[in-house]
Amino acid sequence: MAFVTHQFVRSMSSTKSLAVKHVTVIGGGLMGAGIAQVAAGAGHTVILVDQAEDILKKSLKKIGDSIGRISKKKFVDKPEAGAEFVQQTLQRISVSTDPASAVQSTDLVIEAIVENVNVKKELFKKLDTVAPEKTIFVSNTSSLPITEIAKATTREDRFGGLHFFNPVPMMKLVEVVQTPKTSQQTFEVLMNFSKALGKKPVACKDTPGFIVNRLLVPYLMEAVRLHERGHGSKEDIDVAMKLGAGYPMGPFELLDYVGLDTSKFIIEGWHEMDPSNPLFNPSALLNKLVDEGKLGKKTGEGFYKYS
Repeated sequence: MAFVTHQFVRSMSSTKSLAVKHVTVIGGGLMGAGIAQVAAGAGHTVILVDQAEDILKKSLKKIGDSIGRISKKKFVDKPEAGAEFVQQTLQRISVSTDPASAVQSTDLVIEAIVENVNVKKELFKKLDTVAPEKTIFVSNTSSLPITEIAKATTREDRFGGLHFFNPVPMMKLVEVVQTPKTSQQTFEVLMNFSKALGKKPVACKDTPGFIVNRLLVPYLMEAVRLHERGHGSKEDIDVAMKLGAGYPMGPFELLDYVGLDTSKFIIEGWHEMDPSNPLFNPSALLNKLVDEGKLGKKTGEGFYKYS
């Protein structure tokens, strides 16, 4: 009993006293760079990590350009204050190609790498051996089970999900995912951290797609199936949902924006977990476009062509 009490008090006090000051973001892509930007802009010290120096250089340029645009809007009548904001934000961001050294004194690790559960588990398994006991681990995954990823570590009580939305500097929402083993203290730290970034956090359980994608992806797939059955052209379906439902983008426009490969990966993963659920059925048309390399706006063609 004394041991249990000691463990409980130690866990509670270490997490409760944690104020997130230092953040390590693993992954220098679009999402990772965006997360690093908003964290630095909110006053946190940030290390952005990726395998390649050239990716990190591109990430810093994107961050600089983005902060520059934001400062012009934020400090319309105070250009000197805007320039100072840009300078101070960029000064809070450093880069590294060595994740092990980057996490040795960090408060929070945010992973934003490829959507592959085994790759994520391998990363966290390595980081778990070098990060301080106090450090909280989170994944930015949009669809993979946080509980499964956390099993690769010895800190399942200090592991959760922070699902940001693209583009991170503009989108207010963050889904804060609490697994059955995520401690309440860890969850509260993640909620408060999200608020400190100026975001609106919503609490989620570790279910497929959390809240947004659990509703959004089946909707997108049903639009594709509707088109496959010949019950509507993609153009008419997009117009109908924009004008009839008030959506800013139609489902096919949104699929192209997100990336057809991303949607295919998500729906196939869900179908594998629950093959009896008709909402998770794959699409032959979507598979065909991905096989042809037509992934949406990023490749110049998906359901639509982009010049």
